[in-house]
Amino acid sequence: MTDFEKDLNQFDPPAPSPQAKRRAISAAMQAFETAQSSSQTAQSSSQTAQSSSQTAQSNLETTQSASQTAAPETAQTKKSKIYSPLLQGLLFWRRPTDKQNNRSNIMSRLTQRSFTMGLASACVLTFGLVLVFPLFWQRSDEQIIVDNSVQVPSFTMKEKAETKTADVAEYEMAAPPSAALEEVVVTGMRSSAAESAKLSKKPAASQRQVSAIRAQDIGAFSDQSNAAALQRIAGVPVDGDTIVAPAPQGNDKFEHVEENSVKSVAEAPVSTFSIDVDTASYSFVRRQLNSGYLPEKDAIRAEELINYFDYNYPLPSDSSAPFKPNITVMDSPWAKGKKLVHIGLKGYDIAPNQKPRTNLVFLLDVSGSMSSQDKLPLVKQSMEMLLSTLNPDDTVAIVVYAGAAGTVLEPTPAKDKQKILSAMQRLQAGGSTAGGAGIALAYDLAEANFDKKAVNRVILATDGDFNVGSTNNETLQGFVERKREKGIFLSVLGFGQGNYNDHLMQTLAQNGNGVAAYIDTVSEAQKVLVQEASSSLFPIAKDVKIQVEFNPATVAEYRLIGYETRALNREDFNNDAVDAGDIGAGHTVTAIYEITPVGSSAVLIDESRYAQKAKAKAPTNAEYGFFKLRYKLPSEDTSRLIEAPILQQQPPVPAELMQEVNFSVAVAAYAQKLKGSNFLNKYSYHDIIDLAQANKGSDEYGYRTEFVQLVRKAELADDLLR
Repeated sequence: MTDFEKDLNQFDPPAPSPQAKRRAISAAMQAFETAQSSSQTAQSSSQTAQSSSQTAQSNLETTQSASQTAAPETAQTKKSKIYSPLLQGLLFWRRPTDKQNNRSNIMSRLTQRSFTMGLASACVLTFGLVLVFPLFWQRSDEQIIVDNSVQVPSFTMKEKAETKTADVAEYEMAAPPSAALEEVVVTGMRSSAAESAKLSKKPAASQRQVSAIRAQDIGAFSDQSNAAALQRIAGVPVDGDTIVAPAPQGNDKFEHVEENSVKSVAEAPVSTFSIDVDTASYSFVRRQLNSGYLPEKDAIRAEELINYFDYNYPLPSDSSAPFKPNITVMDSPWAKGKKLVHIGLKGYDIAPNQKPRTNLVFLLDVSGSMSSQDKLPLVKQSMEMLLSTLNPDDTVAIVVYAGAAGTVLEPTPAKDKQKILSAMQRLQAGGSTAGGAGIALAYDLAEANFDKKAVNRVILATDGDFNVGSTNNETLQGFVERKREKGIFLSVLGFGQGNYNDHLMQTLAQNGNGVAAYIDTVSEAQKVLVQEASSSLFPIAKDVKIQVEFNPATVAEYRLIGYETRALNREDFNNDAVDAGDIGAGHTVTAIYEITPVGSSAVLIDESRYAQKAKAKAPTNAEYGFFKLRYKLPSEDTSRLIEAPILQQQPPVPAELMQEVNFSVAVAAYAQKLKGSNFLNKYSYHDIIDLAQANKGSDEYGYRTEFVQLVRKAELADDLLR
């Protein structure tokens, strides 16, 4: 037998020969007959029969063993040990008993076996791909998206919070942040694979975004070396491992203005501007940062970020002189050789029992653009909060506008709260936006129920997306100005983003003797309409203007931080016909100048070759400048004047007041940093955080703690986009 045949026999042994089969059968029959004979002979003794039976069985087993020894293990038996039932069935066929035929068909059977095993392997591979490929495809389709129109609950790497629907997550009242726990919370929302598949089977790089985590879960990084890798902001698109700048979001409209430049005192010694107590810019910036984006520069108005906070400046004691200026001079923290002139005003606060009656008209935008959860539903909740602050004899009317304007509720006493709420809850969004018609109808209703002894005010809640009727800013401005002269004021509450018209909001509020606020959460609604209700509703002074004249003998140059949109001509200060901003009860106003003293190495503007140097008079050589403020009482048309010198040698400043000054300076630095100012030198976000942290004070409502969090988010977003 050749080696090849031996290998074949090992792989597929031949069937037993006919002689071996006959010997095995003969031995088995002989054993059976012997056992039967023994059983008949030993019937009288069961024990002997049992013993004989056992012997016969033993002989039979011996015979079977011999037969198995004579006949090698069949190929079919060996196959059953090797192959699975599926393959065994595929490979089974009757074997020929003729040895010669068996040898002649071995190669054929080997070919059949190889083909069958290949076919089975192909089936298994195909089945595996069917199972695995959909999972891989689903994973590739899954993407992290952020809905910028809603706020959603944050989630951490340690525990997964159940994703809530946008209408619940947006308006869930959050407790004020604890002063002891400061964390950066970046919010985001994961879409389901099915929802992602609807967006794109192969999402582009601009659609793939990273999920949100909290700095609390990954630790603080003093040098921010690992923060860029771990603490990624929800909403920042990624391309592979590279984080790229996000595309502009929506069609929000902001007025473009250039940052105030440095002015030479020798050329322009006088600075004049109107005060501003709006806070819309701060809230919009916060929403953008919470969505994972740096805000666009035109959305940042430094004065609105600074005046967002309530500062504990000394209060005036008499309503006839509703302001007490507090002037502080300090070294600039971001520019060596320069100083800051800090001007803080605190308005006279009205006692609750002295508040006048209010005649309010809620002008609510119910157009199709207000359908999202952060618009009309939030408007309803905000108005309900304001309603809770009114006295029983105050009156409320509701006017709505979409494609057309209409009165939903005639003037109704605030004590009929359920009637007012029912009218609001029935409102639904739909149609175009005839904002001009709505404003006209609201003023008509307010004028028809005008009360000289009450505060008559229209409160407009909208995204500013006027697209039907009067949409021109100048036309609407002129209309609001004329109604203002009749004693009906206008406040504006902005909602939503994507089509938010901030420019229009500012125009209407500034000319309507009211405030412009941006409501992005229920918490902000509570701040503006509940905690600061007196400031928002009850004016204590109107047409408030500030003018500062700098002394050229002591100050070389100056720069006003913010108030670019509130600048006035020098002659406007003494002209009572020129409109300016209003201040409500308890409002605080802060203005900060950066000055360069004469002789400082930080001077940016060279002296004129031909201009004569100013010589200070003896009484004024100790002054950096002179401060003046004009205002009118709400019921008067003639302005009053407040004056104060800005001394080089300042009297000692109480520690509590200095704390307020330092915090406002930190906010001013933050606003300039976001806007990309060229005047901050190397002053960093860390420096801003350190200054703010050291001067937070009691922080009753947690707004200052939130500010520190926003600075951290801005730093992180800025680092990721570099």
